[in-house]
Amino acid sequence: MGSEKSELYFVFMTYDPEYNRLRSNRTKRGSTELDLYLSRKHDALLATTLLPEKTSSLVIVDGFAVEITDDQANVLRSAKGVRVVEKNQLLS
Repeated sequence: MGSEKSELYFVFMTYDPEYNRLRSNRTKRGSTELDLYLSRKHDALLATTLLPEKTSSLVIVDGFAVEITDDQANVLRSAKGVRVVEKNQLLS
């Protein structure tokens, strides 16, 4: 069984044509629409696979960072639309 301690994981999503369409709009409005789309998409994934109170942060490309347990990371790894889930590693 995995650890109950929450740690930072990065979650990267599979190809999404809507993301690419929104990203191509380089206006301020387009940027706002892309941010909103990604936040909703990522939060919906967390709400359907983990606990509804989990929300994403640090939206980067079509991926995000979230503090979760090892068990929760394993659940996300098998979720539809998720390409990679990796634990943050501190560099010394």
